[in-house]
Amino acid sequence: MPYMTIKTNLELAPESRQSLLEDGVKLVSGLLGKPERYTMVGLEDGLAMQFDGDAARPLAFVELKSIGLPEQDTGRLSAGVGNWIEQALNIPAERVYIVFASVERHMWGWNRATF
Repeated sequence: MPYMTIKTNLELAPESRQSLLEDGVKLVSGLLGKPERYTMVGLEDGLAMQFDGDAARPLAFVELKSIGLPEQDTGRLSAGVGNWIEQALNIPAERVYIVFASVERHMWGWNRATF
């Protein structure tokens, strides 16, 4: 159910991509208390992106979606994801935007049905 996508202007080595995805699944699963079995993480690296008039410095745009994402916890989620991005990719927190979205069960499809 949870899905996190990371878009960044950094170009990652292939071996770094896989470990980032695996660590991202663990992070999201832990932050939201959802099973890893249902947690998906996507990565788009090497993108042409600019933030604060600067395309040369590392930056990231992260989206975190889940059924029943707790709106009252977005501060905690932002801290958790922001800290992880800073450690994993060495991107300062002030160069990261994070968007949270809670999705209704009937609007999330899986296995030819919805949740």
